[in-house]
Order: sequence, then structure tokens, then C-alpha cells
Amino acid sequence: MPILTSIISWLNVKRISEIDLMRKYPFNVQEETFHKLISKAKNTEWGKQYHYDSIESIEQFQASVPLQDYDDIKPYINKLRNGASNLLWPGEIKWFAKSSGTTSDKSKFIPVSNEALEDCHFQAGKDNIALIANRYPNTEIFRGKTLILGGSHQINNFSNQSYYGDLSAVLIQNLPFWAEFIRTPSLETALMDEWDKKIDKLTEEAININVTTIAGVPSWMLVLAKNILKVTGKKTLKEVWPNLELFSHGGVSFTPYKKEFDRLIGYKDMKYIETYNASEGFFAIQDQEENNSMLLMLDYGIFYEFIDLNEIDKDNPKVLTIKDVKINKNYALVISTNAGLWRYLIGDTIIFTSTFPHKIKVTGRIKHFINAFGEELIIDNAEKAVQKACQDTEASIVEYTAGPIYMKENSKGAHQWIFEFSIVPKDMEHFMEILDNKLKDLNSDYEAKRFKDLSLGFPKYNILKEGSFYTWLKQKDKLGGQHKIPRLANHRKYLEELLSLQQ
Repeated sequence: MPILTSIISWLNVKRISEIDLMRKYPFNVQEETFHKLISKAKNTEWGKQYHYDSIESIEQFQASVPLQDYDDIKPYINKLRNGASNLLWPGEIKWFAKSSGTTSDKSKFIPVSNEALEDCHFQAGKDNIALIANRYPNTEIFRGKTLILGGSHQINNFSNQSYYGDLSAVLIQNLPFWAEFIRTPSLETALMDEWDKKIDKLTEEAININVTTIAGVPSWMLVLAKNILKVTGKKTLKEVWPNLELFSHGGVSFTPYKKEFDRLIGYKDMKYIETYNASEGFFAIQDQEENNSMLLMLDYGIFYEFIDLNEIDKDNPKVLTIKDVKINKNYALVISTNAGLWRYLIGDTIIFTSTFPHKIKVTGRIKHFINAFGEELIIDNAEKAVQKACQDTEASIVEYTAGPIYMKENSKGAHQWIFEFSIVPKDMEHFMEILDNKLKDLNSDYEAKRFKDLSLGFPKYNILKEGSFYTWLKQKDKLGGQHKIPRLANHRKYLEELLSLQQ
């Protein structure tokens, strides 16, 4: 066993014991986290408004503090961005993670406190190492470097008081000095925001480094992998990096990509580890190779609540804690964090695949969406883009839906739109150009993925004959007022069913 691996394993013994206790006593850990958060924030503006100094139980907290979304907290965020302090969390918030927007904003700016950096995001990185070392005692990944493929927005100034960028850029900017010895690319390359140049520069740096681990979003890592093979003339990544062992991935479903990665990596014993992190926090880590569910990490300064999706549209939905959840039920995720998000509906849906330990899988978003490539396209984006395209081309739509076209060996990913028109545009390509450009205007993540067609190609389309959507709903016995066409879906099931009607 390499000396470094032995040292890491020795240092991680205490942490592995803590994780084991978390597995056995999840509610106790969450209850302790809850009381720490309330106590810490009681003298903030938010804490005073909701009388945190008198809250003694989770039940009191749930009765006093309403559920929140981004629009609810946006006034606080705007003040924080301009240098205000002690609003949602004690002290100043200097860092904000930029993510895809809401129905009223192109982007969200999520506060990232010092505690969120240290006790959540960086602790998760250390825990991932601890779990890997514990699971694979003979691993040699610590003899090489981890190639981290981050986001598309470098750090920018709001003002002299605050900074924003993709979460990955915020994390890289705040990494301790010693992290530079175990990661690649260079800080300068990691923070580049022109993706084509970034991919070329990263390729140039990485091909001569002993990379043992790669980490990033699968759709973007696929672009990088293909570029590396093109530049080196190699057939597999294992030929480029003989000691490559592990791919730590997250952000989008890995299922459509695994077969392609198996081919590109060319190593039958490659280890794939999924993580669940977002701008709002780091939530879960896959702790067993044979089980792709992820262990919900309950001691990162995040208090979790869960709403059964059957309750989500009610005025007063029943909200559960970790002790009440059941397996194989879809829950909307609600978080209170050490960055000052309180009872915040993150928008994601999960299921528990087990309890004791509590393991989860991400099942999607509360609303229909497409997120096959990290673009996080929401229905409001689609409605406004279609409206703009119809307005500018004097077209009229009866129905439409859209879904992903997954990447293949020799083709990029894209979105496929299926329309039924009452008035068909004279120039359909022009219609799609308007729609595509409007989506870029509305959604910064879609805009990033569409940049120079690098990860997401120009959208495809099909025009269905009159009555197709009606026939489709009739076949599914879903005619009637409450049944609606799903505008967006993160799969191809609806697309394939509709296209089959044209044969």
C-alpha cells in the first residue's frame, strides 16, 4: 500500500467512525444540526423576524417559518450582494454561486458562507476521499492527480464587497494551498470561461500528467474525453492515463452516458462514484460501488425536510423530517443551511432507497424540465421562447413537447422539439433560431451549454400532423380538463410515442 494511502487511511479512521454513527442515528445527528443552526442565526435579521431565540423544537420551527423559494429570499440576496451583513446568516457573505434561474430571473445567486465552504463543500471532498480509501484499501489514486472539470463562469465582482461565479469556480478560488498539489488543471485554466479554449488548454495540460481520478458533469467530461483522444491519437483514456481508476460524477443522470464512458475509458475495472452537490449545498455521496444510491450526509450543517409530491401543491403540505420518510416515495427536498437558506425548496425530487442508512437517488425536479446536459431548462423558459418564435414568424401552435437527444459516438447531444401547428412557419429553421436564441437569453446554463455547439447542438424539430397530440392523449386515456401535454421531459418516452403515431 502506498505510504500516502496509509497516512490518509489513518487520518480518516475517526471520520469513518462518525459516518457510521450518522448511519445508525440519523435523527439525532439532524436534531443536533438543527439546534446549532437556530442558535447560530438567532441574532440575524431573519432570526429576529422569526423569533429564533424562543424556538426550542423542530415543530416550533416548522410552525413559525414558512417554506421559501428563490423569489421569496431574493430581496435579502440583493442586499447581501451589495455588502449588507447579518441578514440570513451571521456576518458577511462575500461569495455567491451563480446557477440557473427562476421564472422571473435568468440566474440565481446562492449565498456561500465560510461555514458552507468549510463544513459542507470541503468536508464532502474530504469525506469522498475517506470513503474511497476505506472501500478500496489498495487504491493507488493518491499517487496521481484528480482532473476537475469545473463550470463555465469565472469569478466576477458584484462590488468590492462580493463575488460570484459557478459553484466550482467559487470552490476552486477558496481551496487551501495544498489542494494544488493533488488537482489539475492550473487555477488559470480552471477559471477560464470560454469553453472551447478551456477544453483545448485543459487537454494540453492534462495529457502529460499522471491523472488517476477525473471529476465533473458527465456531459462535459465526455466533450473533454473526446478532445483528449483526438489530440493524442489514442483510442482510450486508459492509454493516455495508465493509472486512471475513478470517475466521480454528478449534476445530471449518468445512465445515458455510462456505455459511452466504458468505451472511451477502455478499462473494465473503472470505478464510478456519484455525488449529489448543488449551489445550495453538498448533499450525498455514493458509498458503495455495487449500489449506486447515495448516502445522505446529515452533518454538513444542513437540516433536511421532505414533502411528499402528492402534497406539494397544497397550501399547507405535510412536511417530514428524516425520522418519518419511507422508501420508494418521491419527495421534494427542503433545506435549511449554514449559509442562511431557511426551509428552502431546492426544486429537486428524491426517493429513499433505504433507511438506516438513509440512501437516496435524485429523481428529477418538482416541475417538468430538461437537464440531460446540465442546462436545467424549465417550462417557463420554453413557453416564452415558443411565444417569441410564433410572434416573430406569425405562426400558431396547437401543442408541443420537447426532450433530449443523447450524445452518441459521432454526434452531439441536442433537444428535440415536436410541434403541432395550426399555422406553420414559412421558414422553420428561422423559427428554431428565434426559439434557440430566446432560450439563451432566458437561461444562463442553456446558453453555456450551447456555446459554439460544444456540448449541446442546435435544436432539432418534427412537425406532427393535425390531431396527433389528441390521439396520443386518447390512447393513454388522458382526455379531459386535468390532463395536460408535458411540455418538457428529461427522457425520450413521450417523443418516441408521438413519433410512432406518424408511421
